[in-house]
Amino acid sequence: MNLVNETEKYIFSTYKRFPIVLVKGKGSRVWDQDGKEYLDFVSGLAVCSLGHCHPKVVEAIEVQAKNLLHVSNLFHTKPQIELARLLVENSFADKVFFCNSGAEANEGAIKLSRKYMRDKKEDRFEIIAMRNSFHGRTLATITATGQEKFKEGFDPLMPGFTHVPFDNMDAVQRAVTEKTTAIMVEPIQGEGGVNCPSDSYLKELRAFCDEKKLLLIFDEIQVGLGRTGKLFAYEHYGITPDIMTLAKALAGGLPIGALLARDEIAKSFIPGTHASTFGGNPLVTAAGIAAFTALKDPALLGNCSSMGAYFMDELNQLKKKHPVIREVRGKGLIIAMELTMPGAEIVNKCLQKGVLINCVQNNVLRFLPPLIVTKEEVDHVVALLDEVLTS
Repeated sequence: MNLVNETEKYIFSTYKRFPIVLVKGKGSRVWDQDGKEYLDFVSGLAVCSLGHCHPKVVEAIEVQAKNLLHVSNLFHTKPQIELARLLVENSFADKVFFCNSGAEANEGAIKLSRKYMRDKKEDRFEIIAMRNSFHGRTLATITATGQEKFKEGFDPLMPGFTHVPFDNMDAVQRAVTEKTTAIMVEPIQGEGGVNCPSDSYLKELRAFCDEKKLLLIFDEIQVGLGRTGKLFAYEHYGITPDIMTLAKALAGGLPIGALLARDEIAKSFIPGTHASTFGGNPLVTAAGIAAFTALKDPALLGNCSSMGAYFMDELNQLKKKHPVIREVRGKGLIIAMELTMPGAEIVNKCLQKGVLINCVQNNVLRFLPPLIVTKEEVDHVVALLDEVLTS
């Protein structure tokens, strides 16, 4: 049976898939159905931050699966309570709402910001978001997303969103109206090309939101949970948001999303205002407890910081040798190498040589290795990139 052809026959063509079928993963590596091994510097798009099939996550899934897979959120479950407690105790937030994906978490943030203002008897509903941002694929979250290519063919879009350039406070200040309720931003733009803010930008956003009594929403779906070398990206900037969304790495590979907020804001969600059938079910939150406990380990975060700095230094050495490299940027282990040419051919050549990397924005190679990555694995990828760029 040709599984690639079976995919094309039975599954919607919403992805440009590579012509390999992956059947096994362990640590930083995956294997296809022919037994070929690949070093994975995509990590399920920042989901498998602990590597594939982390033993503690697998053990938690196995134990929980024998006891209770799912009950309605009309009832209490211990794993959900425990994961929520861990998130609250390790962040700025007071309350957590669980869902199944990053897009759902961002939908929840949009709804919560509007409901909060209505509860205050204020007719404010507009959200300022950033150009080149990415917040999800639902109608509301593609409207929030600042990239037109994701919106084509889906008109009419949801009203109430304004987009301004990222890392530009003047543009934010000009965009605010009496209807503005919140500013929604990724601390580092992932799908937009790993765009990092200036040191003062997020602090200035926080001060401006305080001045104008706006909510500050951080989408940390890709950059949270250790990816930048700190547990949450906001920790780098000495400020906290009012609302934060998480997903991807939170359950070690199982589907989960989380909406976190300060208590004053969270109070606007009461029974009947928001819900999720599968959100925070016992299986996924048991995996989440194991994953989050591992992700907050200072040794793991230290490895992310040190290996990220080393990787960027090595890529900058490549830049001196290969003029096709325009810029290297990132923080921790979310790293971009921007090229003066399209990156798809480089991605394909690396695939053929047994290394998985990713290209966004046509010419930006994005590296999202697991946080357990070693110096030897970084060296292997840098040597391969050198070889491919030379050829």
